[in-house]
Amino acid sequence: MRYDQLKSPLFENNRKKLIKNIHTNSLVVIQSNDQMPRNGDQFFPFRQNSDLFYLCGIDQEKTILTLCPNHPNKDLREILFIIESNEKIAVWEGHKYTKEEAFQTSGITNIKFLNDFESIFRDLAIFAEYIYLNLNENPKFKTDILSADDRFLLKLKSDFPVHELERLAPIMKKLRLKKEPEEIELMQKACDITEKAFHRILKFVKPGVMEYEVEAEITHDFIWNKASGHAYAPIIASGKNACVLHYIENNKKCNNGDLLLIDFGAEYANYAADCTRTIPVNGKFTPRQRECYEAVLHVMKSAIALIIPGTTINRINEQVDLMLQDEHIKLGLYTKEDVEKQNPENPLVKKYYPHGTSHFIGLDVHDVGDRTIILEEGMVLTCEPGLYIPEENIGIRIENDIIVAHKPFDLMKNIPKEIDEIEQLMQEK
Repeated sequence: MRYDQLKSPLFENNRKKLIKNIHTNSLVVIQSNDQMPRNGDQFFPFRQNSDLFYLCGIDQEKTILTLCPNHPNKDLREILFIIESNEKIAVWEGHKYTKEEAFQTSGITNIKFLNDFESIFRDLAIFAEYIYLNLNENPKFKTDILSADDRFLLKLKSDFPVHELERLAPIMKKLRLKKEPEEIELMQKACDITEKAFHRILKFVKPGVMEYEVEAEITHDFIWNKASGHAYAPIIASGKNACVLHYIENNKKCNNGDLLLIDFGAEYANYAADCTRTIPVNGKFTPRQRECYEAVLHVMKSAIALIIPGTTINRINEQVDLMLQDEHIKLGLYTKEDVEKQNPENPLVKKYYPHGTSHFIGLDVHDVGDRTIILEEGMVLTCEPGLYIPEENIGIRIENDIIVAHKPFDLMKNIPKEIDEIEQLMQEK
């Protein structure tokens, strides 16, 4: 990994929080993500399972964590299973964690190699009454590919058919929603790297550059500053492309007079930043672009103030929709009379703003949590109002990452978003 060495107390504390939320005489089993085949003898770049990383900080494939906190043998209460390296692995794949390095990162004293897992697991399972497994329960995502945890479930049902199986995902969701101070520091680092990349592209963008060239400049700065890369596929969308919410082709020319919407964020120590900025390709907003941009910026500033304990994302969305509706009317997109006649099931505001304002962010860019959860201090949300007018070649979104608090804290407060500052920085090329 490129990032600075993380300290074990974060992961030790996370495991303690988990143990408080499981049954007595339970066994927890969490496996790393698989290495995903790309083609031939190649794998896609490895990215660790977020829950496993949250609990032990180990950023390596073929890793298993078991927690059996009530086992009579204290040595078996926390075990981390890792790859046993050898001369061939060292030559062909490079360095793997040693037992000492795995201990330094995770704080787990009992480090075993994977070939010990089967025999030790049998001892753990026979002692336990409940076995917690970590399956993906994201309601918006279903894949045909069986994960290591999915495959382990099938084996477990065969080998230990009368054990009580429990869901770990709801507990991990609850724990990961509120960020520890150390996690906030890592997210701030990801946001700071994102800020550096934005300053770089402000000096780079001009009429005639390609969207993928802008992406390359961002990638350069991310990697240069110890990020693993992008937290998600970046959106570099000029002109009408900015009206496609998940446009990732990034293969068109940035033309004079167009706006360029850039949705990007660094990933640092597996924690995500998620930022969007909209800039004029030629360095100067037209009067209409300025008018539309100021409307979105005004709503964003008001929306950030809504990200406080006690509310929900659903309520924030409702309030922001009303704010944007007022701005749309001022911009001449529709009238008050049109609103009075609109279909409540298909409100006019959604024609020009078809997405929501916030989502949770953390180890995943779309982190655990849903729109009905009551917000608490220490949660982190995005704030991203937008305006999309395809017939005018205008797509605008402005997005920052906000810590929920009675006085919300903006992790991206230093990333320029005011029109005058953007124009000035773009002229300093």
